[in-house]
Amino acid sequence: MEYGIALVSTLDAWKTTKRAEQLGFSHAWFYDTQMLVPDVFVSMALAAAHTSTIKLGTGVLVPTNRIAPCAANGFASLNKLAPGRIIFGVGTGFTARNTMGLGPMPLAALREYIRVVRGLLAGDTVAWDFEGGRRKIRFLNPELGLINIADRIPLHISAFGPKARRVAAEIADGWMTFGTLTAQAVQEAEAVAHTCRAVGRAPETLYRTVFSLGCVLGDGEPYDSARAKAQAGPLVTTVFHGLVEASLPNLELPAALRPVADAYRQLYGTYEPADARYLRLHKQHLMGVRPEEGPFVTAELIRNLTFTGTVPELRDRLQALRDAGYNQFVIQLVPGHEAAIEDWARVIERA
Repeated sequence: MEYGIALVSTLDAWKTTKRAEQLGFSHAWFYDTQMLVPDVFVSMALAAAHTSTIKLGTGVLVPTNRIAPCAANGFASLNKLAPGRIIFGVGTGFTARNTMGLGPMPLAALREYIRVVRGLLAGDTVAWDFEGGRRKIRFLNPELGLINIADRIPLHISAFGPKARRVAAEIADGWMTFGTLTAQAVQEAEAVAHTCRAVGRAPETLYRTVFSLGCVLGDGEPYDSARAKAQAGPLVTTVFHGLVEASLPNLELPAALRPVADAYRQLYGTYEPADARYLRLHKQHLMGVRPEEGPFVTAELIRNLTFTGTVPELRDRLQALRDAGYNQFVIQLVPGHEAAIEDWARVIERA
């Protein structure tokens, strides 16, 4: 199994990416969350310029937020900086759309967007629907070498529901998911394998990646230590964000944790303005824990919903993911705690 890091797309994320390359991580994934952080292509360009082997992917780009020709140009530009190291990660939208009060985009629109972007990256002349008309577009002078469409850019689709997983099985090189409960991540991998077989594809030909947040605990360190809350806590609160907005419909909390979710819904009901509560809800989404959310980040929730534990415990969990058929495990590093990459390097070195 390969190991990657996920990063908020800051302008100095290249430093952590470079260190990840030195430590043996295979991939770095950058979040495209335009209302929270700098532009993903700027961040990835800096990382591409400062590294030489690590693969760089959008984790994930959301089609409604960037028209297809611009996205294709961005990937082709990155591919010029880092030939063969760029991955087109795409999805229907969670954070990037929720921060603007929007739900996921339709799967049919996602598939059409992918068709256009991939066609352009293949050097084709593509029929593109835009502003009420259908137009033919293509890169006009790739032979000048200003961009790179010669090296293929793999497609990885983030998919949580059965219909989205089918799209991934039908057209993608890879499938991505976000893991909270290990048992659920295993079930998702099984579901993807079943979907592959249903569409006539060998499951092992679809690269499978699971993302998570967590903390590598020291001996005797509690799950709710200040360090664990900072590094793993943003996943706990993001689960609540998804629950109150019904954007994580497939997540089933253990019965003991449901009262906590109900209490969080009551907190959500106090946010202002009432017609745009998402403006408060998604502040620091996957980046940190807001003060009023602190009481919800308990030892029990960190233990149950995040990838937190001692080195031996985490290696056992990685083995379970590997046995389930995952090809890559990705740990997100929280802003201000990038040094945690050194802890994760100890986890993966013999995992």
